[in-house]
Amino acid sequence: MADNVKKWNEISRSYRKHLLLEKHLAQNSIESYMSDLAKFAHFILRMYDLPPKEVATEHIQKYMIRLYDEGREKSSQARALSSIKSFYNFLLLEGKIDASPAELIETPKSSRPLPDTLSTEEIDRIIGSIDDSTTKGLRDRAILEVLYSCGLRVSELCDLRLSDLFFGEGHIRVIGKGDKQRLVPISGLARDRIQLYQEKRREMKSTSDILFLNNRGKRLTRIMIFTIIKQATQRAGIDKKVSPHTFRHSFATHLLEGGAGIRQVQELLGHESILTTEIYTHLDTTHLRQTLEEHLGWE
Repeated sequence: MADNVKKWNEISRSYRKHLLLEKHLAQNSIESYMSDLAKFAHFILRMYDLPPKEVATEHIQKYMIRLYDEGREKSSQARALSSIKSFYNFLLLEGKIDASPAELIETPKSSRPLPDTLSTEEIDRIIGSIDDSTTKGLRDRAILEVLYSCGLRVSELCDLRLSDLFFGEGHIRVIGKGDKQRLVPISGLARDRIQLYQEKRREMKSTSDILFLNNRGKRLTRIMIFTIIKQATQRAGIDKKVSPHTFRHSFATHLLEGGAGIRQVQELLGHESILTTEIYTHLDTTHLRQTLEEHLGWE
C-alpha cells in the first residue's frame, strides 16, 4: 500500500498546481477539490489498494454507493463526483490515462427546488415601469437591462466599470468570483440604455470609474439594487418574489430554451462547475420557445 499512497500523493500535488496555475481557481475552491479527492483516494486505497491510473468505473460507482449509504445529500454526492471527474480529466489531459473511468457516471440529481424565473413579458413590464425622465430612472433601466441581458451577479453589476465596456466589440468584461474575468455579450438595448445614462452621468463630474453611481457619486450597494428591483416589480403589478438573481436565472433559462448549449451558458454565467448550471436543464420547456437573441436584438 505504501507505494500506491506515494503515487496518490505525487499526482495530487501535480493536480493542485494544475488547479492553481492552469484553472486559476480561488484557494477555497482548490481546497474543496483536494478535500474531495483525498476522501476518494482514502476509499480506493483502503478498499482496493490501487494507484490513480488503475481505478475503474466500477470502483467509482462503489464509492458513490458508499456516499449514498452514508446519507450524504445529493448536492454533496454531485460535488464529490464533479471533483473525481475533474481529477481524471486532468490525468487524461496529461496523457496519464487513455480514457476517464468517471466519464459515463451520471451525476446525482439535486432535489433543490427550481429557481423562480420571469417570462420575457414580465421582464419587459418590470423594466417598463421605471420612469426614465430622470437620471435615476435612466440608471435604473440600464441596470435592469444589464442584469438580464448579461446574466450578472449583483456583486458583478456593482463592480462594473466604465473601462469594462467594449461596445465596439459587442461585449463587457466581468470580474467574477475569485477575480476571474470573462467576456459577456451585451444586447444592443442594454448598450443603448447605458449610453443614455452615461450622458447624464457626465454631469455628475465624478472621477470614479464605477459605471453605476448613487446620487452622491458613490458605488451602489447590493441593497440599493434589491430596492430598485422590488419597487419596479411592485409598480409592474407582478406578484412574485423578484431579486437580482431572478434576472440571472431568467437569462440562463431563456438561453437554454432558445437552444444554447449548457457549456455556453456555463461560460456566460461564470459558473466554476457545470453542476451549478445543470439545474436549468430540469425546467419545463413545453411552452413557446423564443431565443434570447431574438428578444434582445443581439448584434
